[in-house]
Amino acid sequence: MSESLEKKEYYSNLFDFYEMLFTDKQKEYFKEYYFYDLSLSEIAENHNVSRAAVFDAINKMQEALDNYEKNLGLLQKYNKINSLCEEYEKTRNHDLQEFIKKIKEII
Repeated sequence: MSESLEKKEYYSNLFDFYEMLFTDKQKEYFKEYYFYDLSLSEIAENHNVSRAAVFDAINKMQEALDNYEKNLGLLQKYNKINSLCEEYEKTRNHDLQEFIKKIKEII
């Protein structure tokens, strides 16, 4: 399961928003794979399960994360608000009411 850095970063960011929706076991697999960069075999060995079980669990979590983001869009909203904040900080003419209006459009 070789993944690009961008894909790992994407799923790690999604996990930050939706972590509470997973079981403790799922969280452990995810963290070991994405945050500690363990291989599927290493995770399987750590938990006394098959490599296939870990592979399936991580794939199901990726699907669930994609589905949560598709339906709730928390990461997308966060990114838009973060961009607006950065833009607001850079401009010399701060129009707070306009900034608030843009934020409300996102949420």
